[in-house]
Amino acid sequence: MSKNANSTCRTVANMTEKETFARALETFVAGLKSHISTNDGQWTVKGFIDIFKNVYTISSDTKIVSKILEIHLFPKIIEFAQTQGYKVILAEHQNYYPDISFVKSSDESVRFAVDFKTTYRNPKKPHLCNGFTLGSHGEYFENRTSGKNIQFPYGSYSGHFCLGIIYDRADGATIDETRSTTISELHSIASVARNFQFFVTEKWKIASDKGGSGNTANIGSINNIVDIISGHGMFSKLGEHWFDEYWMNYRKITIQDEKGGTKNISTLQEFVEYKNGDLSLVVKKRNGKK
Repeated sequence: MSKNANSTCRTVANMTEKETFARALETFVAGLKSHISTNDGQWTVKGFIDIFKNVYTISSDTKIVSKILEIHLFPKIIEFAQTQGYKVILAEHQNYYPDISFVKSSDESVRFAVDFKTTYRNPKKPHLCNGFTLGSHGEYFENRTSGKNIQFPYGSYSGHFCLGIIYDRADGATIDETRSTTISELHSIASVARNFQFFVTEKWKIASDKGGSGNTANIGSINNIVDIISGHGMFSKLGEHWFDEYWMNYRKITIQDEKGGTKNISTLQEFVEYKNGDLSLVVKKRNGKK
């Protein structure tokens, strides 16, 4: 068999593995809500407990809620991996990508990157969420064999997924973080999060064309919840190849501007136009309900 034929067979095999993994992950994620919330949508985590059986309410800070949600779900993640024949490898360092690497036990060349993504609904515009970052577009993204800040080289993963959670934050007035209660009063403690909505998607499908956080080299997400759940991001019609190329070249290509000067390409429309692509496939980021 020729080298090209071998490569094609591997690609087909990886796509089959990817589709199988994606379907299994979607089924798994669909059942997580009942694991962490009550019938009326409240988070079952109320706080933390000391040896004297005092319960201390947790902060509604997004980073704290996100980390506790990960811990809350981790036993289920392990159970899912074992059922599907995968090993779970956690990121060795806090700033490493991804949060979890799923490595197939029978063939360790089959790997899937899964990042936890949690965000809250905008209380004034509940069809929107606060958004999240989708990983760096720096060294490991540009150089797919690099081991910098990544568990395994980016190109060695057969797929890159987000396991996402969108929730409502409790009204700050209902949470008293300075007060402790006893176990007997547990049900009187207000949950800091409620109305959880889970989703799973490949990260390129929910990407925007803007950075995700300040001056760091992070890819930003869209923030319309319907579009997130359906995987209808700005690259969703163009495909993953365009997502890769755009973010590898983000703000690196210089073109003329309308006034005869120069500017760096920083929008998807500019990039597709520069590459002579089909502009009709650029999905506009929307903040409206429809």
